[in-house]
Amino acid sequence: MLSTAALAEKLTIAMVNNGDMIRMQKLSDDFTAKNPDIELEWVTLEENILRQRVTTDIATKGGQYDVMTIGTYEVPIWGKQGWLVSLNDLPETYDIDDLLPAIRGGLTVDGELYAAPFYGESSMVMYRTDLMEKAGMEMPDAPTWTFIREAAAAMTDKDAGVYGICLRGKAGWGENMAFLTATANSFGAKWFDMDWNAQFDSPEWKEALTFYIEMMNESGPPGAANNGFNENLSLFQTGKCGMWIDATVAASFVTNPTDSQVADKVGFALAPDNGLGKRGNWLWAWSLGIPAGTQKAESAKKFVEWATSKEYLAMVAEKEGWANVPPGTRTSLYENPEYAKVPFAKMTLDSINAADPQNPTVDEVPYVGVQFVAIPEFQGIATAVGQQFSAALAGTTSIDDALSNAQALTTREMQKAGYPK
Repeated sequence: MLSTAALAEKLTIAMVNNGDMIRMQKLSDDFTAKNPDIELEWVTLEENILRQRVTTDIATKGGQYDVMTIGTYEVPIWGKQGWLVSLNDLPETYDIDDLLPAIRGGLTVDGELYAAPFYGESSMVMYRTDLMEKAGMEMPDAPTWTFIREAAAAMTDKDAGVYGICLRGKAGWGENMAFLTATANSFGAKWFDMDWNAQFDSPEWKEALTFYIEMMNESGPPGAANNGFNENLSLFQTGKCGMWIDATVAASFVTNPTDSQVADKVGFALAPDNGLGKRGNWLWAWSLGIPAGTQKAESAKKFVEWATSKEYLAMVAEKEGWANVPPGTRTSLYENPEYAKVPFAKMTLDSINAADPQNPTVDEVPYVGVQFVAIPEFQGIATAVGQQFSAALAGTTSIDDALSNAQALTTREMQKAGYPK
């Protein structure tokens, strides 16, 4: 007789190499114990590579993966194309109405939920309370960019290998361009006007990019043009950054004494603004979606339900502590008095609620999305723009040339794609 293992249906899961996902893989024995007829195979990839692979696979109906880690950018586009399996039929016990409205809304098309959020995030300031105090400054709950730049300079001690600020510089639409697009919103910049004309030749973009590069040159670490989320996380955890403005999900990693040398010296504040009514914070969820091409949709749904359930959150809390529970997905988590004690819980929720994908910029725009533009062409265009801006940060091209090249390539690609549509 064949063993259960030999008969098991194998699910191939494409996963981003972020800490919460790696923890989920470690805890997945709980799923296989409850579902002995399902075997899990993990393909763990760095963010930029994951995005390329899953996009190619789903567009070509390659069928390599049964479950994919995808984000708030892909879900509405792919859902509309019919590339994802609807999750509206998850069991009642899953409690779909418990999902935070801002996060659920970004994963829903025409009333159909096309991915389940594993964790939700905005962005915020994480800072060293000891270095801020040493600099004789006090971080407000809602800082301005001017304050951030002054504090970064005051906290920098290059001889000691401490840099006042760490920000994304690695090229990629979901790397430096996520940060820079959200930041530019707070400077009054935008990707497109109402007629879909590129806006990189605007004074607002010049101001935003110049501010970022000057601040990084003054107070950022060497080689910043190569640093993305994971590289900056490592710098912060090892005491080399005074401030880091990035995903709220990083809060549990910088305050975890096992991994972070500065765990007991971290404070939090809202992402900065420039007095124009928009903060430089984004809205994102890393979610689990099921490609329409899979032959294993029912097993895949069981896995997605397990990994994004209330029970999974409770299991992480029990094994790893409340601070390590994947944040930003469920209302019930933020109503839990135990979770309310976590120092970054309220700031995370406030940051998520402050982001408005329907009205992301100071001026009216024809697109939805805070740190991205929700059109299929954005991925390719923004990666190319990200390379220009990364080169400007590295000093291999000028700010003016980077903006001019961004304007030209965006205009060309949008014309090729037939905008305005």
